[in-house]
Amino acid sequence: MKKALITGISGQDGSYLAELLLTKGYEVHGVVRRQAVEDPSRQLFNLETIKDRVVLHTASLDNHLSLYKVIREVQPDECYHLAASSFVSYSFDDESSILTSNFNGTHYLLASIKEIIPECRFFFAGSSEMFGRVLSAPQNELTPFNPRSVYGISKLASYHLVRNYRNQYGIFACTGILYNHESPRRDFKFVTRKVTSTAAKIKLGLENKLYLGNLEALRDWGYAPDYVDAMWLMLQRSAPEDYVIASGTNHSVQEFVDCAFRCVGLDFRDFVELDQRFYREGETVPLCGNSYKIREELNWKSERKLEDIIKEMVENDLRLLSGDRL
Repeated sequence: MKKALITGISGQDGSYLAELLLTKGYEVHGVVRRQAVEDPSRQLFNLETIKDRVVLHTASLDNHLSLYKVIREVQPDECYHLAASSFVSYSFDDESSILTSNFNGTHYLLASIKEIIPECRFFFAGSSEMFGRVLSAPQNELTPFNPRSVYGISKLASYHLVRNYRNQYGIFACTGILYNHESPRRDFKFVTRKVTSTAAKIKLGLENKLYLGNLEALRDWGYAPDYVDAMWLMLQRSAPEDYVIASGTNHSVQEFVDCAFRCVGLDFRDFVELDQRFYREGETVPLCGNSYKIREELNWKSERKLEDIIKEMVENDLRLLSGDRL
């Protein structure tokens, strides 16, 4: 039986990946923070249906020794590094903790794998934010990187570290450059979940307005369960490769909002107000991924249509707000 270790197992991607690996017969281990164990009903909500089938280990990405001990105990065949300080800010606030956590955590994992179990295969969750301010679209694996956020910088530094461990030490280590991907498990701090949850609240009479920034902003949105399939496929290759994982289609925030409100039978124009606090600097060229390489080499593609993703998210938020967690 293969053993897999997932950092960020309680998050959107980690929980879907854990479920996928369990269906494939893996023994699944996850790294969680101590706070999650102390408050499982809130912190481990995404693992509720599989909590008795996974083994959780408390460790900190900022602590080399704690990660080393987990790697030594688990001896994983595959390691999926999904945990990160993931909120994108272009103001460069709190840049030190984001850089430290995202880069050092990747370094500590790779160094531990090299020392303890160098045959372990390693997946790193990169981000389209590594491309940042681009000159052309869509972007592929050869597009120059030009990050404009500390988050993007931290991911790019980790990407180069992964390549270094692959080239210098022969570790099977690869990066999936992930574009935006959504699901009912998306955290509430992201605009997509803010939209679907607020639409549900307005429908139920719990709120009456949704405040947003630039409705014309474009994003490449996919479906999280599709994207964790790509992660698994990448570690089944005979040799490690980096891939762009994207839907290849841009939609505006307004399209997303319109669809969410139509799901509850409302017109978004009656409830949405623009708020300058939520505006970001505009993008001359939008981030949109070209996933040709992974389609051709691994037969993967983003399957789910955005309107179906939004409908699933809205219906889930309606159930949660109505007190039905099933």
